[in-house]
Order: sequence, then structure tokens, then C-alpha cells
Amino acid sequence: MDVLLVEPYYAGSHRAWADGYVASSRHDVSLLTHDARFWKWRMHGSAVTLASDLRDSRLPRPDVVLVSDMMNVAAFRSLAADQIGDAPVVLYMHENQLVYPLSPRDAADFTYGMINWTSMVSADEVWFNSRFHLDSVFGALPRFLGQFPDHRHGGLIDDVAARSSVVPVGVDLGAIPDPVRDGGPPIVLWNHRWEYDKGPEEFFDACRHASAEGLAFRLAVCGESFGNDDPVFMSAHDDLADHIVHWGYIGEVADYRALLASASVVVSTAHQEYWGIAITEAIAAGAFPLLPNRLVYPERIPSSCHDAVLYEPG
Repeated sequence: MDVLLVEPYYAGSHRAWADGYVASSRHDVSLLTHDARFWKWRMHGSAVTLASDLRDSRLPRPDVVLVSDMMNVAAFRSLAADQIGDAPVVLYMHENQLVYPLSPRDAADFTYGMINWTSMVSADEVWFNSRFHLDSVFGALPRFLGQFPDHRHGGLIDDVAARSSVVPVGVDLGAIPDPVRDGGPPIVLWNHRWEYDKGPEEFFDACRHASAEGLAFRLAVCGESFGNDDPVFMSAHDDLADHIVHWGYIGEVADYRALLASASVVVSTAHQEYWGIAITEAIAAGAFPLLPNRLVYPERIPSSCHDAVLYEPG
């Protein structure tokens, strides 16, 4: 079967998902992508440009189209109709803009949640990466749609729910190395995207407190930063310089996995997480997880380990 995988935001967990599917699927999977920049513009404009790219390509006519949530599915189906024909379209929801934590720099904007909703209505099937994610979206939809003046689509929610299911992200844990410890103070790892929704300020405040208490630890902070000179990270680098053994993005997969294997503890302070690839990989490499008792984490951690692993935020 020929699968066309369309990813307008090809980086991070989106890229890991796409590349993993290409590498592991028994089907013939073709990628159609844009770089991971300007996410709002990707949600508005990628249907036009990727449909044009598809017309100009030599990709085979697909039997099924798999599209990520950064795409306006209704627009893409229309613009690419000659290329995809009646192939069913599956929308894969990495995240959503209905309940995504709002950036301090942004005002509330219903536009992107509506693109998500319109795409869900337009798709033949909707796949969510976790039960938490699916439940969050369908829990938010009545209130979200109820804000509009009339014709609120309420009758469509059950129809879309019936076409929705949970399909977790695949993670190649077989490639993760065994733990490697050097006998020094424990390495505390924070391996997340350098943005507000991952709660970096809470993490660094906890590290400052541990340092002030005289606790011996080493600090490794990695993840994609997209070129932002965030003052939260800049001040933390200065304040915690004596503890730092790694700071910044790691481009080589082998080097990243070696860092995972060296970590004793991996921490999340996230306010948004729908699957948790980074945490899962670190656990597989032997790091002990400390995770907030919220979001997808209770789903990701066996219930028998909740008391040891999950902390109450605040």
C-alpha cells in the first residue's frame, strides 16, 4: 500500500514520528514536508504550498493519506484532489490548539482551534497519540464550539468521536544504550523543547533550591531551542554554571543517546505533554523519572509506580 505522509512541521516529535513510521512500516511511505518554522503560518498556509509541491512531485498516487495536526485537512483535500483522489485521509493529532497552554506573548485566538476542529470533521479517521489527549479534546469541544453565535456544530462531536481512536507514537527503544555511570554526582537531565509550555522556570527554580541546600548534582539541559535567547535559560545558565555538564541541543543521535545513558534522573515540569517521547527514551536508558501528576504522565507510568514517580505540582 502506498501511504502519503504529510507533515508541515517536520522537526522534534513530529519528525521522530514521521521518520519512525517510514523506517518501520511494511507499507511504502512517501514524505511530503515543510521545515519546522512559523507554526501559525504552517497551519494557515501549508495546505496551499504542500498541495502545490505534491502536484509538482513524482510521488505515487496514494492509497491513504496520513496528515499531522499542523495541516488544514479540508483545504488540503480540496487543493490536492486531483493527486489524492478518493484516498481516505487520517489526521494524526500530536497536539491541539483547543487546550494548548497560551504563551505569555499571545492573546487568545480561536483560529487555530477551529482549524483543528475543521480538520477533524474533514478527516475520515482521527488518531490521537494518547487517551489523555483524546479525552482532553473531546472534553473541551462543547465549551469551545459553544462560544460561537449559532450553528455551533454540536451535533458533529459524537460523529467525530466515533471516528477517533488512540494510536500511540512508536519509539525505537531497542536503539537506546544501557546505563553508563561514572561514579560522580548524579546527572539530572532536562531534555525538552526550550519553550514556556515545558515549564523550564519551575525546573530551574528547583535546581537553584537544591544548589542552595548544598546538594551534589550535575545538570544536563538539552532540547531544541529554535534560536530563542530566552532569559529564563540565560539566567539559569549563569546561576547553575558550577553544576552544568551539558547545555544545548545535540545534533547527533548517538551523542544524545550517550547523554541519556549517563543520566541518573530525568525531570519534567511540563504544562503540555500528550505523549512524552523524551521521557520514555530517558527511562529506557536507566534514568529515574520525576514527573508531575498531570497530563499524560499518569497514563505513561504504571499505576504501581505512581507514588514513587509522580509529584504533586506546586
